[in-house]
Amino acid sequence: MTDDFFQETLIAKKVTYTLEVNGKFFMIENVPARVCEETGESFFSPETVERIQQMIWGQKKPKRVIETPVYEFSTSS
Repeated sequence: MTDDFFQETLIAKKVTYTLEVNGKFFMIENVPARVCEETGESFFSPETVERIQQMIWGQKKPKRVIETPVYEFSTSS
């Protein structure tokens, strides 16, 4: 019996972070993250998370505003 060893490869990238708060959708571009090449999962430093929270909760004026369509995914017809 052998144990499979899985090693993640994390690379530094800039990603787009999305968040929904109280029915409002926020998008933060060019966020520094470490991204797993195998799974695509993003990891953020505590400082980055704190800065994102300050942007959202501090109601900083956004760079731009976009309109986003919303669809309902339902199993019924």
